[in-house]
Amino acid sequence: MLALALTADLTGVTDLTPIDTQDDPYFFTFKVQCTSCRETHPNWVNVNRFESNELSGSRGEANFVWRCKSCKVYIPAHRGISKWKLNLLQRESSATIKAPPASYQQASPPKPQNIIELDCRGLEFTEFKVDGEWKAKGLESNTIFTGIDLQEGEWFDYDEKVGEEVSIKDLKWEIRRA
Repeated sequence: MLALALTADLTGVTDLTPIDTQDDPYFFTFKVQCTSCRETHPNWVNVNRFESNELSGSRGEANFVWRCKSCKVYIPAHRGISKWKLNLLQRESSATIKAPPASYQQASPPKPQNIIELDCRGLEFTEFKVDGEWKAKGLESNTIFTGIDLQEGEWFDYDEKVGEEVSIKDLKWEIRRA
């Protein structure tokens, strides 16, 4: 089980969370690594909690299903045939987001907090790239701020109800054991 943890300096806002609904799902963007051969896939991959993909062999479903191109598994071609006659298959791996994203709460000093937990089988996510829109709530005013873009690593706005600037700065993303 892995978790995506965030540490951020929130000023004047709290409850930072990705906008993630059935109609507008949030796509978590990761670099993925095979746990068997340890090769990291060169492209970013997207995972959202509303997407469901079948695992081969009727083994259930997962939000993300992946086959490592470098990793091969040899299995018998058919029962009863010599063990020397083998088929070459690619190993199938999967990841599932266990629950809706948790809100990041304002804390002083900032502390790491898990945003999502992922049940990963045969793969690990090694790096996270923030994409999509986030929302937050004014700490004193309860003003809802939507459309927050964190790709630049910081966000600034003005809370008119309180008459002060609000901000999200010093974002640090970590993928860790849950």
